[in-house]
Amino acid sequence: MALILNIETSTNVCSVALTDNGMVLQRHEDYKGQNHAALLSGYIKECLDEVDRRGLKLDAVAVSIGPGSYTGLRIGLSEAKGLAYALNIPLIGVDTLKIMAVSVMFRHDIDPDALFIPMIDARRMEVYTSVLDLSLNQLMKPSPLILDDSSYSGWIGSGRQILMFGNGSDKAQTVISAANVKFIPNVNPIAADMLALAERAFRQNDFLDLAYSVPAYLKDFQATKPKPLLD
Repeated sequence: MALILNIETSTNVCSVALTDNGMVLQRHEDYKGQNHAALLSGYIKECLDEVDRRGLKLDAVAVSIGPGSYTGLRIGLSEAKGLAYALNIPLIGVDTLKIMAVSVMFRHDIDPDALFIPMIDARRMEVYTSVLDLSLNQLMKPSPLILDDSSYSGWIGSGRQILMFGNGSDKAQTVISAANVKFIPNVNPIAADMLALAERAFRQNDFLDLAYSVPAYLKDFQATKPKPLLD
């Protein structure tokens, strides 16, 4: 397998994990909010110190490529690119929505024909989402979606078990209700859950271009209008 440093900063969770041969050697996670800029470099240093302590050599850097927070994705990819360039090792990009689906697969009993619908909050009633099967085939490609009572109706109407999760799924519960839909709480994309996807990409030589790779934002950044200063 490969010794990989995994970086995940797509939501309000900041996490880093050092993985090797199907095992997590070290992990760091912060769930307190947007502390990525303050914490990420320290987490990476602790993992690199562990690599040195074990007398090993890092084979690749993997980073959650999105969708998700514009700021978080930029911070994560910037750190990952700099590290991969400095160490002259490959850079792997991992789909954030697939990371969440893998987390559910490994921690819950599911039907073989279940469908996975991860959702990342995109403000108001909008989410970044996709529809995946057990083999992580994308039945609906990652996209922004405004939720209403007809969202995912084609898949919900199939009668298959539908698993919805992620920090955007709370909004879905207010408009979607069906006997075959199960909402799974507290599912966040974290670096430790990148292990299988990152190792598969490494085996397949599926690497990002260090110069030209960008996050999968899915939609253009829209800056909010600053509030006027009080006299």
